[in-house]
Amino acid sequence: MNQISPINAGVFGIGLDTYWPQFAGLKDRLTGYLAQVEQRLKDLGVNVISAGLVDSVEKGREAGSRFRQEDVDIIFLYITTYALSSTVLPVVQRAGVPVVVLNLQPVAQLDYRAFNALGDRGTMTGEWLAHCQSCTAPELACAFNRARIPFHLVSGTLDGSDTWREIAAWVRAASAVKGMRENRVGVLGHYYCGMLDVYSDMTQQAGVFGCHFELLEMCELHALRESATDSDVQAMLQRFREEFDVSPECEPDELVRAARTSVALHKLVERHQLGSMAYYYESQPGYPYEDIVTSVIAGNSLLTAHGVPVAGECEIKNVQAMKLLDLLGAGGSFAEPYLMDYEDDVILLGHDGPGHMAIAEGRVRLVPLPVYHGKPGKGLSIQMSVKHGPATVLSVVQDVEGRLKLLVAEGESVPGPVLEIGNTNSRYRFATGAKAFFDTWCQAGPAHHMAIGTGHVADILEKVARLLGIACIRVC
Repeated sequence: MNQISPINAGVFGIGLDTYWPQFAGLKDRLTGYLAQVEQRLKDLGVNVISAGLVDSVEKGREAGSRFRQEDVDIIFLYITTYALSSTVLPVVQRAGVPVVVLNLQPVAQLDYRAFNALGDRGTMTGEWLAHCQSCTAPELACAFNRARIPFHLVSGTLDGSDTWREIAAWVRAASAVKGMRENRVGVLGHYYCGMLDVYSDMTQQAGVFGCHFELLEMCELHALRESATDSDVQAMLQRFREEFDVSPECEPDELVRAARTSVALHKLVERHQLGSMAYYYESQPGYPYEDIVTSVIAGNSLLTAHGVPVAGECEIKNVQAMKLLDLLGAGGSFAEPYLMDYEDDVILLGHDGPGHMAIAEGRVRLVPLPVYHGKPGKGLSIQMSVKHGPATVLSVVQDVEGRLKLLVAEGESVPGPVLEIGNTNSRYRFATGAKAFFDTWCQAGPAHHMAIGTGHVADILEKVARLLGIACIRVC
C-alpha cells in the first residue's frame, strides 16, 4: 500500500505586538508554545515551513508570500494569545491553501488560586494572556467567513492526546489530498456498455481532485506485451508463486499468458508514471486484444496491492475511491453488492477482477475460471476475502446537480461462508443492520461499485472532503 505522502505545512503563531513591551517574558513564553506545536507536527512527518510569531499586518503579508513561494499544502495557524484578525487575513489570502486553526491552551484548567495569589494585576493580566487562545477564535471565524475563506478549528490543550489525534487526522487527510492531486490516472479501453451509473466526467474529477488523466491505447499495451522477453515472463511467474497461492488447476499456458500480460501492464504503468488505472475492453473472439483483456486479472491485482489501484469496467469514480483509501494506508479493494444474508444480518460485497491483495485475509488464491460472467472469454482470476476486522466502505458519488461527494460507512469484515467462485467477496456487518445500511447507502445515489478498506477511517475521509470543498455523507 502507498505510504502517506509528506506534506509541506505553513505554520505560524499569532499575537499582538502591543503586548510585548507591556508584559515582560510573554513573547518568549508564547514562542516556546509555538515551538512545541512545530515539533509535534514534525513528529507526525510534516515538513514544517515556519513563519514564526506573526504579530503585525506587515509580518502577515510576509508570511503569506513565503508560504506561497514555498508551495505549502496546508496552513496550521496556532493562536498563542489574542491577536487582531487583520494580521491573520493576509497570510491565508496570499497562501491560498486550506487553513486549520489550532485553539490550544497550555493547560486544561487554570490554577485559579495560584493565579489570584499573584496579587499584581499587571502580572495577572500577562498570565491570563498566555491562556486566552479562545478569545481570538470567534474573531478569526467571523473574518474568514466574511472573506469566504474555509477554515477548520481544533480546540483543546497543547499536549492533549485527543487534540493531537485530531491534528494527526488533519495531517493524514491533507496528505491524501496531496496524493490525489499528484496522481496520474490511466484510462484504458472504454466503459462497460450500458452501465449508466459508471460514466464519469473526467474534467470534473480533475477539477475536484486535481489529478491528471492519461488516456491509454490498447495497441500500446499490445506492443509492450509482444516485446516481453522470456526472462521477463519467467520472473513474473516467480512473482506469481511468491504472492499468490497458485491453484494446481491453473494450466501452464494460462499462467504464462497472464504473466506476459502482467509484464506489459507493469511496463505501461511505469512508462506513464501511473498511480491508478481504470480499464475495460472486449474486442472480438480470436483477436489479439481479446487475449490481453482475458488475462489481466493477476497483473492488475499485483498493481493494486503495490500502490497502483486498478478498477475494472472503467469505473473511474471508484478507482478514485480506491486510491483515496490506499493513500490512507487502508487498502481499497474493488467491490459491489453480491447478496444479502438476512439470517446472519450481513451483506456480501466483492467483485470479479482485481482485488487488493495487501488487505486479504490469508493468502490470495489464483484460480482458473471457465467463464468471466458478463464478459468475454475465460482465464485466471483471484479468490480472496478482505481481512477480518474493522472496515470502511467508500464511494465517490456524482449527484443530480453534477457535484462530486464522498459516501462512507464503517463496518466490520466478519468470518463466515463466502462464494467460492473465483472472485473477491467478504461478509460485512454494520451497526445499523445490513438492510438499513444498504437502503440508506442506495438513497445517496452511488454507482453500484464501492471501495473497501481496512480499519475505520471515516473521520479522516470527512476531513478530506472538507479540504476538497465537497460534501461527505456518512451512513454509519
